[in-house]
Amino acid sequence: MSPEIISILALVAIFAIATVLPINMGALAFVAAFLVGTLAVGMSTNDILEGFPAGLVLTLIGVTYLFAIAQNNGTVDLLVRGAVKLVAGRVALIPWIMFAVTAVLTAIGALSPAAVAIVAPIALGFAAKYRINPLLMGMMVVHGAQGGGFSPISVYGVTVNKVVADNGLPGSPLTVFLASLGFNIAIAVVLFLVFGGRQLLSRRVGDEVAAERELASAGGAGQVVKGHGVRTTGDADDEPSTGRITAEQVLTLVGLLTLAVLALAFDLDIGFVSITIATVLALFSAARHKGAVMQISWSTVLLIAGVLTFVYVLQEAGTIEYVGESVTKLGSPLLVALLLAYIGAVVSAFASSTAILGVAISLAVPFLLDGSIGAVGVVAALAVAATIVDVSPFSTNGALVLANAQDIDRDRFYKQMLGYSGAVVVIGPLVAWLVFVVPGWL
Repeated sequence: MSPEIISILALVAIFAIATVLPINMGALAFVAAFLVGTLAVGMSTNDILEGFPAGLVLTLIGVTYLFAIAQNNGTVDLLVRGAVKLVAGRVALIPWIMFAVTAVLTAIGALSPAAVAIVAPIALGFAAKYRINPLLMGMMVVHGAQGGGFSPISVYGVTVNKVVADNGLPGSPLTVFLASLGFNIAIAVVLFLVFGGRQLLSRRVGDEVAAERELASAGGAGQVVKGHGVRTTGDADDEPSTGRITAEQVLTLVGLLTLAVLALAFDLDIGFVSITIATVLALFSAARHKGAVMQISWSTVLLIAGVLTFVYVLQEAGTIEYVGESVTKLGSPLLVALLLAYIGAVVSAFASSTAILGVAISLAVPFLLDGSIGAVGVVAALAVAATIVDVSPFSTNGALVLANAQDIDRDRFYKQMLGYSGAVVVIGPLVAWLVFVVPGWL
């Protein structure tokens, strides 16, 4: 049996076992990477470890450590209260503000993971505090980042436009950008309607606080179920603080601003920057923040590290190229475009969207050059299909959402994210193909 087939069977086995048994999929993936890599592909353990996503692991640790400190010293609540004032207490506007902020950040050139790493912890703090479905909030952040991700000055946009130009294909950077933005806005509308957005329309922050006070005065001051988490109505952070901003909160705000500037303007590694800022903040109050390290989502780190290491083994085994070449031999341009969109979506859910974009478009070049199908439409469909799946908990953006969710059953939330990303992988490429390729209008 060929290494490609063995690696595919191993991938299926990982998902099957993790679904049936309460075993961390990351641990299973490390085992599969070791066995498949050494026995079927002929890799050494050092070769396998080259696929360990050290940068992403550091990012997850650094960002969750920093925001654990910010949560503990009240800075996150301070940001939440400030943003609530900006939307005049209208809870329904909060997810859309988060969508817009991440879209603007990526449209002006920020890396998608950097924008999500900065916005997601704050957005999910809103979700926990104001009983907004965390899946709605987290996915709005990711889709916002992808919505702005194909502007002509963004990383995705530059990558796609370069591949198109290098292969002599007709291109339209503005069309691809607007296609991605419109597609993600449409998904956001569906998200908002399906995952509780309509219930938010009649809610205001002041009304919620008053309701909790009324419940507490009636003798229900014990516990109140809020969305997917449980909190006590007696917590001080359930009501707007009237105290002064502390010196530690000021330092934390300066640290968060520094993180944004260094990551977005100077393109420094967000993992190193965030863990440096977190450590500096911890030095000012070491005793208070000694437990912040335990708030890092270590199970998420294991999950992501294991799965992405195995994906590297898949790449080294030639599995992705094997599937791609098999598809391009089918002959029908429309069918090939659809299958390439699905390949881009499935692979991108586990690997680099930027890398997959280049591969998918390159595979499509031969039948795009003969003019039998609209090149701009195919490129737009591939771009959308390969990036909307970044909601997957195995992608950088999805992992950041999973790691920063608050007041929830994390295993349940992981399964919700997995279900949602599975639906996006199944439906998204088909819809993109139907909208951008089949009509032939692009």
